[in-house]
Amino acid sequence: MTYTGAVTVGGAPDVRELSRLTITKVAVDEQTSNNAYLLRCTDTGEQVLIDAAATPETLLPLIGDAGLTTVVTTHQHWDHHRALADVVAATGASVVAGEPDADAITEQTGTEVDRRVGDGDTVAVGSCQLEVIRITGHTPGSICLLYRDPDGHPHLFTGDSLFPGGVGATFGDSAAFATLIDDVEAKLFGILPDDTWFYPGHGNDSTLGAERAQLGEWRERGW
Repeated sequence: MTYTGAVTVGGAPDVRELSRLTITKVAVDEQTSNNAYLLRCTDTGEQVLIDAAATPETLLPLIGDAGLTTVVTTHQHWDHHRALADVVAATGASVVAGEPDADAITEQTGTEVDRRVGDGDTVAVGSCQLEVIRITGHTPGSICLLYRDPDGHPHLFTGDSLFPGGVGATFGDSAAFATLIDDVEAKLFGILPDDTWFYPGHGNDSTLGAERAQLGEWRERGW
């Protein structure tokens, strides 16, 4: 396996080939260096994009002639949906977002959220399924997406809720931080194994096992 998850804006995407799902990671926009993830079902060829963050001229060639069934927006912050309207206009993809963030995404992008999701919902990538996990705190309706690879370990797309080295920002809101760290500990670390590989909204990937020992430190420092 040559996949590392280390991508740079303007650089080549990194591609991870699983037995039933292909994950392509690309970084977009020099200012914010957001990650976007294109998932393709190897059985059907259907594709789903996680966060049309920016730079449609990068994302649309990546999507290519295979088209796109769905764009999932992990949360309402502007840097995660700047290319949403252009990608939807070009592909006709449906838009999925967490229920509490959906109105803000629609208002900010002018693009209707077709499906509002929460805990226990699923998003299809062809014959593969992504499980929705709501993580409140970074925004009210942030969601993570979990793929349980039947031939390997779990893969978790965390948006801005979890990064290597800490949870997402809560901008000085101590109550939001408490909710965020509680949700991350209970719904992610409390349920998923150490070999779960997670893919954040910015920067490099990590595993839950590599981060687990730091949970107490994150909670104590308050960010």
